[in-house]
Amino acid sequence: MGEQGLVEVTNPSEAFLAERLPDATGSVIAVTMEGTRPLLVEIQALASTTSFGLPRRTANGVDIGRLLLLVAVLNKRVGLRLFDQDLFVNVIGGLKINEPAADLAVAAAIASSFQNVPLPGDLAVMGEVGLSGELRTVSHLARRLNEAAKLGFKRCVVPATHRRLQDLPGGIEVIPARTLPDALKAILGS
Repeated sequence: MGEQGLVEVTNPSEAFLAERLPDATGSVIAVTMEGTRPLLVEIQALASTTSFGLPRRTANGVDIGRLLLLVAVLNKRVGLRLFDQDLFVNVIGGLKINEPAADLAVAAAIASSFQNVPLPGDLAVMGEVGLSGELRTVSHLARRLNEAAKLGFKRCVVPATHRRLQDLPGGIEVIPARTLPDALKAILGS
């Protein structure tokens, strides 16, 4: 909204990423879909040792139930001991993300903050995380990758279970991962 009324936002993804600090821990770019339009958003997480007996879980922009599920998977399948950590997750810009394709981004942001390891600034991620720690296919993969490449991202971690990884657009390195531990190893380098 401007002084003269509504003003068109030509690229919403650029607007959401404008103030991003590329070397911050706990910050990752998720490639989501808003209807039929791909949208890149920053998801931030903060893991901090709790001062109380029961750690807090706070989610802004993601479903709290989904956050609890991802924390359980990170604990059980990845071995991150989050039982004494307050966890805060936020989608920058006030967006609400309802699609499970953002699961990997939320999990990566939590792991990055917990391990105090910044994520590469040229990396985007997408993937649904199952209870066994497997990564599940996301819809409109080619559209999502095109949007990430258009905004200058060089690499993207995607589920290896996608049927046609060889038919994806160029301009961006696709890093397939079958499980959450594999994805986090590719993302965090550990």
